[in-house]
Amino acid sequence: MSKTKKLYWLFTSLFAAFMGITAIPDVLMQKEAVDYIKALGYPEYFIFFIGVAKVLGSIAILVPGFRRLKEWAYAGLVFDLIEAVYSIVKTQPLDASIAFLALPLLLFALSYTYYLKLQKETNGAITI
Repeated sequence: MSKTKKLYWLFTSLFAAFMGITAIPDVLMQKEAVDYIKALGYPEYFIFFIGVAKVLGSIAILVPGFRRLKEWAYAGLVFDLIEAVYSIVKTQPLDASIAFLALPLLLFALSYTYYLKLQKETNGAITI
């Protein structure tokens, strides 16, 4: 296995795990997650939708092949992260906890960068 492929799988697995684990309270509609979403100004029904979307996106970036679906999943997951940062900045006083969202954004950037490198190395062949 090439170094690029190993790094791709490392970063992609970590990113998918982060997004999938953070979706669990949303899908289960746990009280803390519902209260947090309401504090950000979103309706309660939004939480289940975003949780399911994060689970499906996490699965999509892990499944080999389906390049177009993977691209859409990456886009959806990063839009979710950007929306989360924006919502927090607009509704809460800034503190050090916002820096926590830098981790999944960094994992996304590394995963997607190595995804593109791997595609370039294999001339677009689906090998991951």
